[in-house]
Amino acid sequence: MRASGTTDLRASGTTDLRASGTIERSAPREADKQMSRTILGLLHPGEMGAAVGRCLTDRGHTVLWVSQGRSPATAERAAAAALTDAGTVAELARRAEVVLSVCPPRAARSVAESVRGFGGVYVDANAISPQSARSVARAVGAGGTGEPEAGRSGTGRSGAVFVDGGIIGPPPRPGGTPGAPDETRLYLSGERAAEIAGLFAGTPVGTRIVDGDIGAASAVKMAYAAWTKGTAALVLAARALARATGVEETLLAEWALSQPGLAGRSGRAAESAAAKGWRWDAEMTEIAASMTGAGLPGGFHLAAAEIFRRVPRAGSATVEQVLAALTGERPDQ
Repeated sequence: MRASGTTDLRASGTTDLRASGTIERSAPREADKQMSRTILGLLHPGEMGAAVGRCLTDRGHTVLWVSQGRSPATAERAAAAALTDAGTVAELARRAEVVLSVCPPRAARSVAESVRGFGGVYVDANAISPQSARSVARAVGAGGTGEPEAGRSGTGRSGAVFVDGGIIGPPPRPGGTPGAPDETRLYLSGERAAEIAGLFAGTPVGTRIVDGDIGAASAVKMAYAAWTKGTAALVLAARALARATGVEETLLAEWALSQPGLAGRSGRAAESAAAKGWRWDAEMTEIAASMTGAGLPGGFHLAAAEIFRRVPRAGSATVEQVLAALTGERPDQ
């Protein structure tokens, strides 16, 4: 990123989690609103990535994407987000000052390897474990610690500066209100995290700087999703067990008495799993690795990965269809 685009964390309205455990947010200064525009590369604009990219183009930044090998649906999302087609990954890496990776967890490493040699700031905002984040950092030549490496003339680096990221919340809405309670939050850690946060000043994406180095922001995402998506798998497994043993109606009646709303939650979990379970199974595996890396048991989230793996990838499915897939029922049963 150009030096002229550097922004001060507190001055840009970004939240800092480091001071005394408190959260502080200040309004952007007028000078920051006039900050120089940055050229970013976005790999690759899925639902979340395109929405984040739209926030950046609305802010006046140029956001590149790669049409080569991508689907018509991706092209439609890119056009709606006012992204600029760089054609190839090589051209994107040549032109961009910042590369932002927002992709399914299993693709994080290969996406990073596709821009090996890129010398700007590489932001991995994927749902991966701290260990995977450090691996991705090495893939872009940034090392695993955030410390400068020798070998790149003029910068003291042999590759990119790595910023660790994790997104919590739904895709940001165009025209959304900055600072709203339901905003999308981007957690960032590592060298130059504050500069990346500054790019989102005045957008619906709220940024949070996490004290720590590469892996800290990913750890926040893993701990958060361990509960939100892990419990979705658990409630589906509990209802599937009741169905497999012939007591589903009795369980639903008991839930109505002692756990009101749980039946509805199982239905919503089934809908979400059908739409996103193909991505969540890899995320559960990353959470399991995070758990074991911290000396905690990872078995629960490996089981959650299996639950999501069994769910039909239908885009939409009823709770009946999802439970049938989990229990192995045939359609005519």
